Amino acid sequence: MLTLLAVLLLVNAIFNIVVWPRFWKRVSADPRARDEQGRTTAFYRVHAVLIGIALLLALLSAVAGIWALFAG
Repeated sequence: MLTLLAVLLLVNAIFNIVVWPRFWKRVSADPRARDEQGRTTAFYRVHAVLIGIALLLALLSAVAGIWALFAG
């Protein structure tokens, strides 16, 4: 069971590491990301926080998955 959990955590980490950076490129290029003066908008900042949290969770999932592989 621990091995299954480890694999699930590692798949989750890989998925998030692949998907979120690509999404970040799209958010950065979106016209809603900056106002007329070139300053970042709430749209940009909210997505930056969400993507940052998702990548942090991916890192934690990877660490937990690797730990679970070696613990089991």
